[in-house]
Amino acid sequence: MYRLRGVLLGPEGGRDTELFVDAAGLVAGNPLPGAETLADGGFLVPGLVDAHCHVGIGPHGAVPLAEAEEQARTDRDAGALLLRDCGSPVDTTSLQRRSDLPEIVRAGRHLARPKRYIPGLALELDVPALLPEAVAKQARTGDGWVKLVGDWIDRGTGDLAPLWPDDVLVAAIAAAHAAGARVTAHVFGSEALPGLIRAGIDCIEHGTGLTDDLIDEMARRGTALVPTLINIDTFPGVAERAERFPAYAAHMRALHARAHGVVRRAVEAGVPVFAGTDAGGGIRHGRIADEVVALHAAGLPALDALGAASWAAREWLGRPALVPGASADLVVYLDDPRTDPAVLSRPALILLRGRVVDRRS
Repeated sequence: MYRLRGVLLGPEGGRDTELFVDAAGLVAGNPLPGAETLADGGFLVPGLVDAHCHVGIGPHGAVPLAEAEEQARTDRDAGALLLRDCGSPVDTTSLQRRSDLPEIVRAGRHLARPKRYIPGLALELDVPALLPEAVAKQARTGDGWVKLVGDWIDRGTGDLAPLWPDDVLVAAIAAAHAAGARVTAHVFGSEALPGLIRAGIDCIEHGTGLTDDLIDEMARRGTALVPTLINIDTFPGVAERAERFPAYAAHMRALHARAHGVVRRAVEAGVPVFAGTDAGGGIRHGRIADEVVALHAAGLPALDALGAASWAAREWLGRPALVPGASADLVVYLDDPRTDPAVLSRPALILLRGRVVDRRS
């Protein structure tokens, strides 16, 4: 049994709190006599959330399960105790049963067209009309999410282009919803976005091509945005390596230049924005603090940027924050991350399911 005292941060700001954790690893509703004091001062934050990562993907594609385990552990040690895995070719269900690793919410496999995504990562559908059936199957194998590849470079045209007809998207998203799952999509450019949003998609990943009209439509529908800004920072390098496709290279540079403005406009419009790193592949795991810093730099107030990687993201994913009966997943910081979000890179204590996994002096 544990006792923690400090400033508990949440949507209303911060309040002095004395929090107790029972022997089952749950937040207790009442004081527990004899509980060991783990923290006496500092700032208590509900466990961080990486709302877009890939456990099981490395720079060269799928990785062995042992490496996927190490990825999850790296995220945990950075304070990310809840991971929304946005597509992986590796079956990580065995990691979900591990009490020492973050909770992983899986989306199953990416769904794409042949040669229209990173080789080896997606289930590739020869015929677009097969998408609703594939979505229904992934909805059954995942944890309430399905991941589409909305656009990717078309080597025939030399630039980003949509993968799916609008009518197919309507049927596919309806199939996911009928199965109790939500749908998200990788989208960099603008052309694929109207069909996805109007078909009722639940979330857009990256979203650098969003226009004001589309942002307003997302706000009206409650469609979320996970901008993955630290991944978007790689766009100039992507463009440099793709000079044989000059239109695509120029497009990627333009999308990079407008990314912060898109996030700022989305926040102003009331679009729910959450923090995701896109870890796996070109982004290493354990960088959730960097993404919060980037969201703050893009215009989110520090408290909202923190909430996008903590209590707000937990609510969006259907996980409670630090209320009685909830799993005691929290991070303690000696300094106030509302003053400087970079503080998130320096956790003093990490508690996962009520067990100490990291305690630093």
